[in-house]
Amino acid sequence: MKRNRLGWLLLSPTLVLLGLFGIFPFLYVVWLSFHSWNPFAANPDKVFNWADNFRALVFDAGFLASLGVTLAFVFFAVASQVVLGYLLAQAFMRDFPGKSFFRTIHTLPLIMAPIIVGSVWKLMTTPSIGIIPNLLDRWFGYDLNIGASALAAFVITVIMDVWHWTPLVTLSLIAALVSLPSDPFEQAQIDGAGKWQTFWHITLPMIRPALIATVFIRLMDALRTVDEVLMLTGGGPGSATRYIGVHIFKEVFPRTNYGYGSAVSLVVLYLTIVICWLLYVSLIAPRSKRG
Repeated sequence: MKRNRLGWLLLSPTLVLLGLFGIFPFLYVVWLSFHSWNPFAANPDKVFNWADNFRALVFDAGFLASLGVTLAFVFFAVASQVVLGYLLAQAFMRDFPGKSFFRTIHTLPLIMAPIIVGSVWKLMTTPSIGIIPNLLDRWFGYDLNIGASALAAFVITVIMDVWHWTPLVTLSLIAALVSLPSDPFEQAQIDGAGKWQTFWHITLPMIRPALIATVFIRLMDALRTVDEVLMLTGGGPGSATRYIGVHIFKEVFPRTNYGYGSAVSLVVLYLTIVICWLLYVSLIAPRSKRG
């Protein structure tokens, strides 16, 4: 009994901080999503409007377009990071000259703040001074202008996110690969299994928990991407890169539409939970039942 009291006493500062900076803000957002509130309007009071904000989302073409382009961004970015991260993890598992140097350089993007990443890529992709448009024009004769081409802007934001967060996937998969026992691989080699068979039947099932956890982290983070894209494209051209996070930012701050922005945030949270749950049910739960 005394141990339980001591445990709760030690946990109390953490629980207080969690309540103040986690639970209370979330409940406030839920409460605000059922109100119409613009503190700079003629009527600055919060007006309870039931579910009008959520009904407005269904017919909001801007939100639906933002949702569609966000899902496309998340799919291409996370899928590319997983594939590239695994290939790099396998490469770093082997010895080669300059391994430590390349591994250090590879992880440098992780220490950069998202807004700095967006600023750097803005400089690199500006047609007049950017190195990327100049190289593409010199080597392939392609005129890269993310301010005029929606496809180019979308592709560059995906590449930027891949560059920024692939090291996280690589480090997670390296930790998973290092912990694998050698016996199953030696047995597979004795039985004559090829590289693809070994990967599909041994490596992938054994690193699946780490892989799914990494995908969950990247999925949740990609769905709320704001800083990099806002600095790089501002959500443009048009609404080509107006992802959900950027859409919420532009609804809340320039328009000061706090109730509507809160409703969008809750919808994004719900979609994130649903997508993660579907991944869990399809990839983790069936294997747990068989086990």
